[in-house]
Amino acid sequence: MKLSLTRACCRSYTFPIFRKPSSVLPRAIFHQSLSSSSSSSLKPKTPLFLRPPKHSATFSDLKKWHDWANTLAYEVGSSFADSDNGPDSSILCRELKWLLEDSLEDNSLIPHLGIENNPNSVKLRIALDELYGLWKERIEKRKPFQYLVGCEHWRDLVLCVEEGVFIPRPETELIVDLVNEVVRDNEQLRNGIWVDLGTGSGAIAVGIGRILGSKGKVIAVDLNPLAATVAAFNAHRYGLQDVIEIQQGSWFETLKGFEGKLSGVLSNPPYIPSDDICGLQSEVGKHEPILALDGGLDGMDDLLHLCNGAASMLKPGGFFTFETNGEKQCKFLVDYLENDCSGSFCNVSIVSDFAGIQRFVTGFRRAL
Repeated sequence: MKLSLTRACCRSYTFPIFRKPSSVLPRAIFHQSLSSSSSSSLKPKTPLFLRPPKHSATFSDLKKWHDWANTLAYEVGSSFADSDNGPDSSILCRELKWLLEDSLEDNSLIPHLGIENNPNSVKLRIALDELYGLWKERIEKRKPFQYLVGCEHWRDLVLCVEEGVFIPRPETELIVDLVNEVVRDNEQLRNGIWVDLGTGSGAIAVGIGRILGSKGKVIAVDLNPLAATVAAFNAHRYGLQDVIEIQQGSWFETLKGFEGKLSGVLSNPPYIPSDDICGLQSEVGKHEPILALDGGLDGMDDLLHLCNGAASMLKPGGFFTFETNGEKQCKFLVDYLENDCSGSFCNVSIVSDFAGIQRFVTGFRRAL
């Protein structure tokens, strides 16, 4: 089966620039209870835009903060971009605008910041001194903006993320498109069991769960207990708690009894070579979990493990797609799948990402 994609966008694999739609997205139903199969007792942080507006400040004091934060952003210039391809002042100023929007109960009041010495008060979802602290972390520590506001806009979703959990990338959205194309005319695969291995925030699992509907099932697995908890939070926010099961564990180890029964195996695994970690943008290398980045000496350790596992876990006709670091890894994986996996797979192919970079390897379990 040949897969084709028509969606176009230019994006390479780097620190994900926060993307906020111009129109306000409807907020999904929020569920307090986080019942799932995850053994973690951790509680995820509530994203800033979902917090109650229990703080207040005068417009004058908020303006002082905004002017201070804006000055810090402009002083960065292109220094971050020059040092490690990080954000420049224009990106930071956009982030500052979004931080202000998420902090205010009523965004229509933003123009009032232009009034000097305005003594009136405004309601905030975060204390003003915390806003100072957050922006200092953004500039001085290069903390990712997604961790500041506690969410990432991905596809048409707003996903909870926090430090210690991998931030989903725009490129990875293509995995959902690929699955959608596969199950569109294949009811057997649509109604089967899919796994998202190394789920992180649960982005892929939530995206797939919405496609499969009530008859399909997604098992989302992550070794990181915080990631498992955040994934459960996101699944519940979108009302998918009966479709998505969260499991804490390493790759296939939690899936005993599913050998030869899975409709799909999906993953955006760690694939960055160990020696390349130190050269990543500060937002990535210093803050995102190393467990989600480091793929071993050549970045292939987990990818090869996934290939071997997929051979035994997929049912005949089952589909897989794995994200990679680019052309070299893609070609290596295709060769491995076609020549070292004992004829287990068919229709193995490479799919490029939005920027035209060879990014994904896909294929099907050969019928027995």
